[in-house]
Amino acid sequence: MKKKVSVLGIGRLGLCFAITLEKGGYSVVGYDIREDYVKSIRDLTFETCEPGVSDSLKKCKNLRVTVYLEEAVSHGDVLFVTVRTGSLSSGKFDHSQVEQLMGYLKSLGVQSIKKDLVICCNVSPGYSNEVHEQMKDYNYTVSFNPEWVAQGTILYNQSFPDVVVIGEGSKESGDIIEEIYSNICVNKPPCYRMDRLSAEIAKVSLNCYITMKLSFANFVGDMALTAGVNPEVILKAVGTDSRVGNAYFKYGFGYGGYCFPRDNKALIHYSESLGIDPVINRATEAFNKNHLDMQVSMCSKKLDDNGQDSMTMRSVAYKPGVTYIESSQQLLFAVKMAERGYKITIEEDPIVIEQVKSLYGDLFEYKERGTIL
Repeated sequence: MKKKVSVLGIGRLGLCFAITLEKGGYSVVGYDIREDYVKSIRDLTFETCEPGVSDSLKKCKNLRVTVYLEEAVSHGDVLFVTVRTGSLSSGKFDHSQVEQLMGYLKSLGVQSIKKDLVICCNVSPGYSNEVHEQMKDYNYTVSFNPEWVAQGTILYNQSFPDVVVIGEGSKESGDIIEEIYSNICVNKPPCYRMDRLSAEIAKVSLNCYITMKLSFANFVGDMALTAGVNPEVILKAVGTDSRVGNAYFKYGFGYGGYCFPRDNKALIHYSESLGIDPVINRATEAFNKNHLDMQVSMCSKKLDDNGQDSMTMRSVAYKPGVTYIESSQQLLFAVKMAERGYKITIEEDPIVIEQVKSLYGDLFEYKERGTIL
């Protein structure tokens, strides 16, 4: 068993994965180009809102971090790529950081022994095959291994995944990656091995199904409230059927955050490139916006009926318990209510308030509550 691995890109996801690998018995080198950031991890002054990371980092005995790519490459025969991939206006993922990393790797020359390069970050379907064509002459085998994790539970999700998907570059590479997961997973999740393109489609398809399910639950809930009945009892009954399931089938704010909106756009772009009309995904996107407008209208009517002109929002992060506001439906709700003339007080973690203030200034009143850290 190969017990030495490296993680290339130790941001929010990559650092968690490095910790999870170390906990699973591996000697790990984490690489990142940000010198101050790497130093903060090394001297344990690093701060994060992700639960468990700071404490777990202090317990690591076989994890070191570096700004020298050659050190990480020489250490591990398996190199996990976890750099950031944002989104382009087209809906495709922005692969610029992956491309930059591949350029750095090629500058190190042809490897003397075969290296497994495992892409874990979000990429557009078909991209891993392109990377493999770039890197095969440098003695790398490229695989794609997606992760389904949620902010606020990353370490848990990595140790207790529902499923492991391996888009293997070769049978030998698939064997190695599967063995690594058998050591880092506390549970025994099913493992599905397939080609790279199939794994890429599986990644975005799973997340897009969840967004569709969330939107349908909110659609039913909007109908129920408009009709004057309780959405919760309806959704609980429907979700109890094993063909549906209660997970992600509750009434509330629409989907947001870092992954769901981007994956939905990515699948729309990819299906269109194949000549397939992504009508379901477009409807999911459209309803998510319509649902927000309906929530604003219903809340405005309730406030007006009660003679109120103010309200307090106690969470405007994209979900409770985290400090990330990217594509937060709660925050968009607060903005729309404030733009209608209501006095909105945001009672939040200081880290969240700082982010909101930088975007919206004095549109809101603010009240700090205890930090999540």
